[in-house]
Amino acid sequence: MEAEFENGDFGSDLVDKLKLGIPAGSLQEATIQLFKKAGFSIILRERSYYPSIDDEEIECMLIRAQEIPRYVEEGVLDLGLSGKDWITENNADVVEIEELKYSKISKSPIKFVIAVPEDSVIKSVKDLEGKRIATELVNVTKNFLKKNKVNAQVEFSWGATEAKPPKMVDAIAELTETGSSLRANRLRIIETIMESTTRLIANKKSYADKWKKEKIDIIAMLLKGALDADGKVGLMMDVSKDKLEQVKSILPQKSNPTISNTLEGGLDLFIIADEKIVKDLLPKLKKAGATDIIEFQLTKLIH
Repeated sequence: MEAEFENGDFGSDLVDKLKLGIPAGSLQEATIQLFKKAGFSIILRERSYYPSIDDEEIECMLIRAQEIPRYVEEGVLDLGLSGKDWITENNADVVEIEELKYSKISKSPIKFVIAVPEDSVIKSVKDLEGKRIATELVNVTKNFLKKNKVNAQVEFSWGATEAKPPKMVDAIAELTETGSSLRANRLRIIETIMESTTRLIANKKSYADKWKKEKIDIIAMLLKGALDADGKVGLMMDVSKDKLEQVKSILPQKSNPTISNTLEGGLDLFIIADEKIVKDLLPKLKKAGATDIIEFQLTKLIH
């Protein structure tokens, strides 16, 4: 991958360009979709690590999330997205701009756990004394063991980590989102080392640059706004003044409705609501006296 930086076109024009690292692999599609909701169109080109983006001030690089923190720290990238787990593993000295709670499956944090075979006698971290553990996050695992005063052999795993116990190792330290892969390999979790979410991170020198900082902050705002709007809809309706209190009484708590007068002497009411409750809320609003109810999708919610 380093050769791609040296021989590719990335960063060839450094004037007013922000170098952005997009995580390849499991987060790739979810990240591209998030940028789309934020207003940026990223198009992958076959056999290229350099996607195009419809912003002439940004250059994209497709790179493994594991490597992004290091390249951001070194200034090869101005900005990138990677998990808190990999930022910690690399001990990367970067600026964490925004926590972005998304993944390939859900908004829930990914857990970095220690797992052992179902029939293993190992019950807790203390039982790992003198044992062998396979993992990709070697430094995070070693630091966790050190914190718990446990001496164990930690080795880097090149993949297929779940298949290694019990013949190759006694335990594994692995990232999991749902736990399904661990269960499928008859492994059980004995410890959770950390939870991780995706972070938007910046190079310190880049973030000290006035133009780059402003650009980075705008990107962060749009990405966060797109995430905050996910799963929510807007509702607009007409309400007569004598029905207002009845309608307000069935609105979700903290909906904070916006109410304005209409030319006809009635009221317009607007709220933002969770999409999952709307199918039950609409009939109640209608029954309470709301009319001309309009539901629409939100693309961004900027607080």
